[in-house]
Amino acid sequence: MTDLVLVRHGQTVWHAENRYAGVSDVALTDEGTRQAERLAVWAKGAGLDAVWSSTLSRARITAQASADAAGLDLRVDARLRELDFGRAEGLTKAEQEAAFPAERAAFEADPAAHPLPGGEDPHAAAERFISCLAEIEGGRVLVVAHTTAIRLALCRLLGLPLGEYRRLLPRLDNGALTEIRLRDGRAALLQYNSPTQ
Repeated sequence: MTDLVLVRHGQTVWHAENRYAGVSDVALTDEGTRQAERLAVWAKGAGLDAVWSSTLSRARITAQASADAAGLDLRVDARLRELDFGRAEGLTKAEQEAAFPAERAAFEADPAAHPLPGGEDPHAAAERFISCLAEIEGGRVLVVAHTTAIRLALCRLLGLPLGEYRRLLPRLDNGALTEIRLRDGRAALLQYNSPTQ
């Protein structure tokens, strides 16, 4: 049995304008650093057995504070990174609608069937993310990653349609806790988008 606490990294400099970061390596804001510090306070008393992170710096920096607080080495894995959003990288929703209106409309209707132009296939992204989670064995483990990748993985693990991830899981706050229990290849949702304090 493994309990995985999935956490979205701290706030970044693109959050204010809601720009799509994807695989772009975007810096944390001061508030993002404070969110990482609050997560570290939680991590110190959370009984963690390991801390894992995406390779992107916004996740690594968030996770490192918790690993340090828990006295654990940070494990970093590229499979936990965010989706590549292709031509949408760095753009707001309005900018996407102006640049590629038909593709953006198709994405809104079914984001799993119609990824953003030049972007990563959401089905493949869910599988790579889950392939990493499957290698994490036993205990309670913090995994710091990204909003879209986490929501897609949750849908896959819980048997929800991938094309509905934006409707069923409309938000995932920076630094909030989402916990799943994996046992015998099956997942149970223990908490979703819970604040650390």
